[in-house]
Amino acid sequence: MPANSGRRPRRFAFIQDEFYTDQPEGIIGNEDCGQMSAWHVMSALGFYQVNPSNGVFVFGSPLFEKASVRLKEGKTFDIVAQNNNKNNIYIQSVTLNGQPYEKSYIMYDDIMKGGNLTFVMGNTPNKQFGAAPENRPKSAE
Repeated sequence: MPANSGRRPRRFAFIQDEFYTDQPEGIIGNEDCGQMSAWHVMSALGFYQVNPSNGVFVFGSPLFEKASVRLKEGKTFDIVAQNNNKNNIYIQSVTLNGQPYEKSYIMYDDIMKGGNLTFVMGNTPNKQFGAAPENRPKSAE
């Protein structure tokens, strides 16, 4: 399913809003030894790892306007979501370190370099973003 097909961001928003709350029973079902919480934290940043062995983090729909991840050697990786709100769950465009970024995913090594990932969000899917085959993650190599 392409990053902005329209279905995936709506599903993520529903899961994040309904399955993860600040109530005593805030995690629905089997928490799976922390893996579901890890998915939620990463998804809240705007990306998540589908396959834990290939270093690919697929874009979703960030929950925060801004978040920073502290990395080793004093580096940080900042994530900014412009125009982000409950209605604007679709990626319109992305920049990585100020440069246009067309891929619908980011690699672990790119995150670990530090820098800035900026999402521009909107209320309708930009079906062109990440649609080209070279801008989609590979499931296997």
